[in-house]
Amino acid sequence: MKLTFIFFVFLFTTTLTFGQDWANLNRFRNENAQLGLPLPNENRVVFMGNSITEGWIKSNPEFFVGKPYINRGISGQTTPQMLVRFRADVINLNPKIVVILAGTNDIAGNTGFSTLEMIMENIISMSELAKANNIKVILCSVLPAFDYPWKTGLNPAEKIAKLNEMIKQFAETNGIIYLDYYSSMVDERKGLKSEFSYDGVHPNETGYKIMAPLAEESIKEALIK
Repeated sequence: MKLTFIFFVFLFTTTLTFGQDWANLNRFRNENAQLGLPLPNENRVVFMGNSITEGWIKSNPEFFVGKPYINRGISGQTTPQMLVRFRADVINLNPKIVVILAGTNDIAGNTGFSTLEMIMENIISMSELAKANNIKVILCSVLPAFDYPWKTGLNPAEKIAKLNEMIKQFAETNGIIYLDYYSSMVDERKGLKSEFSYDGVHPNETGYKIMAPLAEESIKEALIK
């Protein structure tokens, strides 16, 4: 009886902790309010993602300086969390383009088990929401990873490669730009090249400088499409 009581107290406390703002909707609430709508002729671009997106503005801030680029990456997030905050952090900002980089934390199981099909459904839903609101979509490949330092032994490399094929196929079928970071950053083990990362998952400054021109090229393509 005592163990059962302790379990339910733990479950209740955990539910409260994660249930308060599971998708982290409050993270950018003030920034979004201050940002307001784009100026006339502003080619606003929102980068939606996880720690790889968030880390970009910290490791390679010059990429964002003087440009209408809005970073809305949140460390650790999975595609269902991004989908929940997609209206607040993308649609309501009225960008011309959204760059979506997502999926690796789903494979890591950060918010529970997800199949590749489940991940794709969330990516598709974000894409459909964007297109319904006249926002052009750029879908990024997931960056390679041989293993996750925070959850070892999951063998993510093959899953990432397969997910990227699914993202690419969906993009091509639906006239969406596919931004391929993977091919420029993968090593012989299907992991992230050591010179581009500090932990095998997250890019370092050199890694972001590989990503930057690829992103710029895709943004230019989207603006004239």
